[in-house]
Amino acid sequence: MNQLVVISGCSGGGKSALLEELRVRGHAVVDEPGRRVVREQLAEGGVALPWVDMIAFASRAQDLARKDYLAAVRVPGRVFFDRGLIDAAAALEHFAQRPALRTCADSCRYHPLVFMVPPWREIFAGDPERRHGYFDAVAEFDRLMAAYRTLGYRIRLLPKLGVQARADIVLSELAS
Repeated sequence: MNQLVVISGCSGGGKSALLEELRVRGHAVVDEPGRRVVREQLAEGGVALPWVDMIAFASRAQDLARKDYLAAVRVPGRVFFDRGLIDAAAALEHFAQRPALRTCADSCRYHPLVFMVPPWREIFAGDPERRHGYFDAVAEFDRLMAAYRTLGYRIRLLPKLGVQARADIVLSELAS
């Protein structure tokens, strides 16, 4: 079975903390493409930033996510993704108003079960790489839920629990 597992969902919902817990437990983890694009663009003075040029940002995130996927298929065992190609394609499709989901879905399939973190206002916080607000994050979550469902993935909505409990749920679901 496909061992490339996506953890997606609402910005500021605890994905990165969950992925870090899985990394500490010895699992291979791929960091979020969007955050890596933002760091690169800020360091270089670039404009492919979500608050400057969302289409350029989403295109770069999609390219990076595709490279991540192609590298991960060669890694033995399970690999967890902090977002993935579908997330970037959904953003590109939404903001550029051009089809992007079907293309990536046909060429890059992840594990059929996707873990989604829901909006969680109590822990949502902006930072230099996340400048959008909570309601933008909720709208993004809704688009991602629809995108993954449209592409035939099963979705496991993670409860609003601590990081260790969430990691236990993810690993337990994958073991069954």
